[in-house]
Amino acid sequence: MVTKQQAPRVPKPEWLKVRFPAGERYSEIKGLLREHALHSVCEEAHCPNIGECFNAGEATFMILGDICTRSCGFCAVTSGKPTGLDLMEPLRLARTVQTLNLDYAVITSVNRDDLPDGGAEVWAACIRAIRHLVPNCEVEVLTPDFEGNWDALRTVVEAKPIVYNHNTETVPRLYKTVRPKARYERSLELVRRIKEIDPDMTTKSGLMVGLGETIDELEETMSDLRAQDCDLLTVGQYLRPDDKHLPVVRYYHPDEFAEIKAIGQRLGFQHIEAGPFVRSSYHAGEQARAARRNAATIAAAHPEDRPVSLDGFEDVWLLERKDTHA
Repeated sequence: MVTKQQAPRVPKPEWLKVRFPAGERYSEIKGLLREHALHSVCEEAHCPNIGECFNAGEATFMILGDICTRSCGFCAVTSGKPTGLDLMEPLRLARTVQTLNLDYAVITSVNRDDLPDGGAEVWAACIRAIRHLVPNCEVEVLTPDFEGNWDALRTVVEAKPIVYNHNTETVPRLYKTVRPKARYERSLELVRRIKEIDPDMTTKSGLMVGLGETIDELEETMSDLRAQDCDLLTVGQYLRPDDKHLPVVRYYHPDEFAEIKAIGQRLGFQHIEAGPFVRSSYHAGEQARAARRNAATIAAAHPEDRPVSLDGFEDVWLLERKDTHA
């Protein structure tokens, strides 16, 4: 097991070099985020795809502030003690999505273990706010584990995102180093419970490679996710944000990512993205559409198994503030 102190610097291979982010659309989105006092995980997590995504008019919005109550060994987001709760954030977020004229929006957040519901009410309000102002925009969420608060999970699921993502991040052997405040079994349980609450919801998870895991461990973890009926999977190369974070043990060659993708397809994921620059929200809309096409093909082949659609809740953006936040 590699620790932060054991930090041999492995030179980046040629296939991991990207252009410096620039461009008119890139500057426009950065400006909008500042104007509406919003955060993007693209910036906070030093995502290598930020230039490509911003210039394509795509961004993953990070809600509930920019200070995380956890300190994971891989993550560049600032850790510490958050202050306050911004109840107007859902409306500002929705207005930004409206200005950008997005047809697919991804929302993530810092961990807010300081809140009784982990921020679930704000999560739900953001989904409903976007749907209210931009009815044609689909919303994907990437949430924390809410410390196993399944009522909080239900709050977000019942707001009806199109895809619910929770990242497993790594193999169970490495959890104590990579995700010291998380539990592997709890992440698996969260993915399973989403389907128990809403059997029609598309579920998703993500893994990093390069932290010392083996291919066999990766396959076992992917198999565990499929056992929870996880539909979509992303697998990407871990890139060390700075010397305070875990070192890269090795860089995977693109051919190895092709092997990982083949394993995922064999295990039965509706869609899997695997590559050096793949991140949870990278081409998220395309992933969701590909999964729907695959599901439609299966449904057409087996019409007797086709599920009944469950729609019909009222879309509102207003956040119902509970006594816990009074």
